[in-house]
Amino acid sequence: MRCPKCGCSDDKVIDSRSIKEGYGVRRRRECIRCAYRFTTLESISPEELKVVKRDGTREDFDLAKLRSGIDRACYKRNVSSAEIDHMAGEISSSIQQDFDKEVPSSEIGNRVMTALRKVDEVAFVRFASVYRKFTDAADFIEEIRELKK
Repeated sequence: MRCPKCGCSDDKVIDSRSIKEGYGVRRRRECIRCAYRFTTLESISPEELKVVKRDGTREDFDLAKLRSGIDRACYKRNVSSAEIDHMAGEISSSIQQDFDKEVPSSEIGNRVMTALRKVDEVAFVRFASVYRKFTDAADFIEEIRELKK
């Protein structure tokens, strides 16, 4: 690990904590040369898990992309960054447990919608509008009716 301030590769670990329910480690480090303190995050990378898109193309599963989609749906809503991280982590963990090599993008979308429905209805409708490709206001009205049932 290189110090973000001076670029030195010598550091010492001051503190380590488990994160993501044991699937990652947060380490507090201190640079030996300049004494700058910084945090690193270490997590398990899903091996060979591919997302099968609607058009049949495949791409690597990306937790950052998953989190970004949830974050966009929750924009200017009363949903904390910690809640977004928790949702993304839970969805990622469940997908990795349920799928070995490939996961359909529709499965990821359905799990995101389920999680958002529990947290914030507006964020749910925002995500659904993109995921289900709403074309007009009638699509929004129908989704809201379904949500209220």
